Amino acid sequence: MKIELWSDFACPFCYLGKKRFEKALTNFAHANEVEIVYKAYQLNPHAPLVMQGRAAESFAHDHNMSVAEVEERFKMFTNAALEEGLVYRYDIMQMTKTFDAHRLAKWARKFNLEAQLTDRLMKAYFTDGLNIADHETLSFIAKGIGLDSEVALAVLKSRQYANQVLEEIAEARSIGVQGVPFFVLNRKYGVSGAQSSEYFLQVLNQLWSEQLHEPPIEKATTTEYCDEEGCRLK
Repeated sequence: MKIELWSDFACPFCYLGKKRFEKALTNFAHANEVEIVYKAYQLNPHAPLVMQGRAAESFAHDHNMSVAEVEERFKMFTNAALEEGLVYRYDIMQMTKTFDAHRLAKWARKFNLEAQLTDRLMKAYFTDGLNIADHETLSFIAKGIGLDSEVALAVLKSRQYANQVLEEIAEARSIGVQGVPFFVLNRKYGVSGAQSSEYFLQVLNQLWSEQLHEPPIEKATTTEYCDEEGCRLK
């Protein structure tokens, strides 16, 4: 069973969706036969390399909202994260470009470490307040999962894996992805948003039992997800 997951490191619901899906996998009897392929997506290609001001001010400017509205939304994101054991620190968050982080993740795939690096990059962004557009920071994160930091830095200073990232983003558009996280299961079904762990488990079990000619999976109602216009709640 192959699951392709389009996400962005700067997407609050991508981190949530990843955790909920992983929770579902722990209860799935055939988890060892599931292949997960991470695919790149950029919510804000025009994000700066270095954020100016506070996260709430930056988000308000980019989404035509008041700072008060943004801070209220951040509280909702933070509370949703806490339910999954995640800590979102919008007070120190650095909202920056994610393209080079995606390039680094494609390099990590060579060593079967893309999943681990994805988790570290999301934690770095949402919890640790690190600038994941900064090459030194990215190479430090890579070293933390056992990758060679000097090689990582050389990759980042080049344009390696840029085409692969762009191809994955273009692929998302070609199959109709309008927001992330977006899960594609065996190239047959799409699940949009940070669905519940229970729903993910239901989908996995139904997909596995297709060989028994059981009814097809119904398309999920879109729940928490992010697109270029912002992040949507239920």
